[in-house]
Amino acid sequence: MEELNIRHGSLEKSENLQRHRTEGFGSTAALVVRRGAPFRVTLQVEGRPFNPKTDTLRIKLSQGRHYMVMPVAFSKRVSSRRWQAYLELQGLDLRRPSVFISPPASASVGGYRFELFASKQGKWRRCLSGKFILLCNPWCPEDTVYIPFEDQREEYIQNDSGLLFMGTALNLVFRPWSFDQFEPGVLEACLNLLHVSPQHKKNPRRDYANRNNPVYLSRVVSAMINCEDDHGVLKGNWSNDFKEGVHPSTWSGSADILKKWAQSNYSPVKYGQCWVYAAVMCTVMRVLGIPCRVVTNFNSAHDTNGNLVIEEYYSETGKKLNHSKDSIWNFHVWVECWMERNDLGPEMNGWQVLDPTPQERSGGVFCCGPAPVRAIKDRRTDLFFDIPFVYAAVNADVHSIVVSKGRVVSHSKDTERVGAFICTKAVGYPRHQNITRDYKYITSPTSTLTRSSVVSDDSTLRRGSSSGIAVFLTLDKAPVAGEPIRFTVNAINKQKVAKMMKVHLNAQAKEYNHSPSETFWETHGIIEMSPMESKVIKQQIFPAQYEDVVGDDLINLAVVLEDMATQERVLASEEFNITTSQLTIQVEDSVILNREQTATVTFSNHFSHPVSGILTVAGAGLIQGRVHYRYESNSLFKNTMNVPLENITNISRINEGWVCRCPVRYIIVGRLWFALFVHALVTHKIP
Repeated sequence: MEELNIRHGSLEKSENLQRHRTEGFGSTAALVVRRGAPFRVTLQVEGRPFNPKTDTLRIKLSQGRHYMVMPVAFSKRVSSRRWQAYLELQGLDLRRPSVFISPPASASVGGYRFELFASKQGKWRRCLSGKFILLCNPWCPEDTVYIPFEDQREEYIQNDSGLLFMGTALNLVFRPWSFDQFEPGVLEACLNLLHVSPQHKKNPRRDYANRNNPVYLSRVVSAMINCEDDHGVLKGNWSNDFKEGVHPSTWSGSADILKKWAQSNYSPVKYGQCWVYAAVMCTVMRVLGIPCRVVTNFNSAHDTNGNLVIEEYYSETGKKLNHSKDSIWNFHVWVECWMERNDLGPEMNGWQVLDPTPQERSGGVFCCGPAPVRAIKDRRTDLFFDIPFVYAAVNADVHSIVVSKGRVVSHSKDTERVGAFICTKAVGYPRHQNITRDYKYITSPTSTLTRSSVVSDDSTLRRGSSSGIAVFLTLDKAPVAGEPIRFTVNAINKQKVAKMMKVHLNAQAKEYNHSPSETFWETHGIIEMSPMESKVIKQQIFPAQYEDVVGDDLINLAVVLEDMATQERVLASEEFNITTSQLTIQVEDSVILNREQTATVTFSNHFSHPVSGILTVAGAGLIQGRVHYRYESNSLFKNTMNVPLENITNISRINEGWVCRCPVRYIIVGRLWFALFVHALVTHKIP
């Protein structure tokens, strides 16, 4: 009989990408599919047609040096638990049979090579070979990353842009971020991240086998986003010296970081801080097919000794001192990934905390998680992974201690400050979603924030109290750059005797994760108080007094009230950010494909001195790379710049139409939308 001659085969890329919801990876050379669902390979037979009675086929699948061989069956009955292949004939055309390869829902992710063999007289001959990339499948109920709601799959897998929340709990600042998971080169960089990991280098075979488990994958990625133990992606820097790299605030998307890392032979990219680490990890997890979202914890405790207590020291005049290794970050950003926890039981399925920012070691490596959110809420510190550390980040008590001449003169405890507000981007909308109750049981209506406004007009409050005196510190409103910081001190005499009291007020600048620097504003005074009297003191800090410390910094404001007769002291403090003016972006209402558009960007300088800087424009699918514009601005001056966009030939981000105000604006085009990200950085003052 004439030999079966398979001339070539087609991976039916368009059909398979659509079937597997991987159309965004269409520019990748290899076919990208998801586990738990079959994909088609069409064969082209020359000479005699395929004979299903006499011709037999088999497929060899390879991942590295690990391989398996399976027969090509004639039954479409497939199992989600093992690799299978079956044949389907195109009607009566026996010259174009189709082979379907069906990966199990528990297959290892990564790149594969397949080879098709045909049998002749008991001997196998290779007829065809090809490559494909296999990802997790949150659409498949048998996959351990299955998430049951389509809007969540769209948000946590397909959405390539989002918002990161920073600032403080009552004065949220949101930063647009382009996750860029479908940009050219990003998928390859994410797969390379797995290949250069210590786990793969130590034992490739075991690494490939373990890649079926999202718990394993997430721990590898958490460690590889930072470079502390390996050839990881990012180098952290919390100093003020960024001359060997770039300031973390200049990043606006993950593609630049991941591609720079891959192109530099896996040298760490400089520099990152917590939100950059988290956003890049979110990109990698979404690429791998694991649902992921970025989460911000406001007033996040870093408990170095595991005693669930954060100690903060102040001088008798209200200056915060660097006397403890523990700290409270005004905000800290991590990610949550959705997965089953077969190692812990079904009650721990769902969202898992992962933190790639290098803080403490887990299993000897700088990584954190996956820690089930449910376990954190229930304080299941006996379970894996790193639950005690995350529990402390959202639940530690704060002990504020005033010291004078080496001895403690005041001590107070706050059980509600840490983990005051935890949020993520809402599904399908450009606003935050409060998820604090997922992490902790809320017993008091004042112990968490329920305000929906990004910038609240409500005041923040910290208080100190003892048997004889009490003090309250209140911000009159959320501070805005260019306006005085107005606040109120309420001093209370709780006893039936008159008192003379010293009032010390102190303001220091601080980074979101550090102790404050030197005092930049202070005032001191003496007040006389009648028995049981309450006295209100109004204060303000003018822009000229604080503008040199404004930027990404926050302000620590403290008041110490001292009874001059008894030397009894009480402390109240608050840390807050100053909101700067947002960029506004206007694009013509009518957006037409293949026609150049112009965006008008407007921003204001609210300071009393001129500034100059760089405006950076980036748009996934719209602009190749990043475009930089230099600008100069006089004091108290509004700048307007016209930014030409390239010909708009790709509006591929499909979603319900909606519009979000700046700094990211979505332009409605029917039911299509595209995102233009604009990010500005003031680099220096004009001399």
